[in-house]
Amino acid sequence: MQRLEPAQCAVVVIDLQDKLLSAMPASRVADVLRAGNVLIEAAALLGARVIATEQYPAGLGHTVAPIADGLERLGAPILPKLDFSACDDPEFDRTWARFGVRAAIVIGVEAHVCVLQTVRDLCARGVQVLVPLDGVASRRDDHRAAGLDLCRAAGATVTTAESVVFDWLRRAGTDEFKKLSKLIR
Repeated sequence: MQRLEPAQCAVVVIDLQDKLLSAMPASRVADVLRAGNVLIEAAALLGARVIATEQYPAGLGHTVAPIADGLERLGAPILPKLDFSACDDPEFDRTWARFGVRAAIVIGVEAHVCVLQTVRDLCARGVQVLVPLDGVASRRDDHRAAGLDLCRAAGATVTTAESVVFDWLRRAGTDEFKKLSKLIR
């Protein structure tokens, strides 16, 4: 596994939408939103790219406010999709190609459906994929666990949002470390 360089990474935010999150366990939603906010802020500060998707937004609503606000500040694209794998969406593919990165940090819902299928397809393309376990949820914990196992089997590394951020930072004492450590506490 190679060190993560922010300029070579993209955070992929999968379907953190109102109606989907309302079906998830509250404690998992809190973890996912925390991980999402930390990763989006770290990406903004350190130069990683960010892209988000929304599954059938006409029926499932839009990205939840705390995440949407961070995406908007970054000017990150939020792409509607009908496919479970973001990689099957032509606009996602075009945006991904423009990013020109080698690694993806994938968070979102549901771990065993859209997250898994996107992770599997990115891995098949030779992308280094990391899935923060605190950044994914499913309606049921056994489905979440199966999704994480399947992501591993597809070639992804299961990690935490903090592990990603500290790998990006490389050292303590910097201005960036001080800003991000406040978020992580």
